[in-house]
Amino acid sequence: MDARTFIRSVGERLRCDEARAESVALAVFQVLRDRLTPHEAADVASQLPHGLRRLWTDNDRAGREVERIHRDEFVGRVRAFAGLPDDAEADRGVRAVFAVLQHALGSPTGAEGEAWHVYSQLPKDLKRLWLEAAKGPRTA
Repeated sequence: MDARTFIRSVGERLRCDEARAESVALAVFQVLRDRLTPHEAADVASQLPHGLRRLWTDNDRAGREVERIHRDEFVGRVRAFAGLPDDAEADRGVRAVFAVLQHALGSPTGAEGEAWHVYSQLPKDLKRLWLEAAKGPRTA
C-alpha cells in the first residue's frame, strides 16, 4: 500500500478530504510511535512505504522514553495534535488510522505479524481499541 492509498483509505473511513486525513494519520502515527519502544517503532517504520515512513518518523527524538499512556490520554493527544473538535472525533480518527495501518502491515485482524508486535506493547484499553478498529467502524 502506498502513502496516497493509505491517506485516501483513512479519508474514506472518516468521510473527509485528504488533507484532513493526512493530519489525523500524522497525529495517530506520532502518538502511537511514542507509545512503542524505539526498536518496535523502527520495525513498523521499516515496513511502511517511504511517504508513510516520513509521517511515522516526523518529530521522532533519539533516545526518547516510551510514553506510557492509556486510551483516554492517547485519544486526547490525537485530538489536540490534529486539532479535532472533541474526543469522539479523535476516537473515530484513531480507529480509522489503526485499521488502515493494520491493513498496511498485512494484518486483517490486527493480531498478525508486525501488527501483533504493536498490539503486544499496548495497555489493555488500547489493545481493545486496536482490535476493535480491525472490525470496522462502530455502529451507534
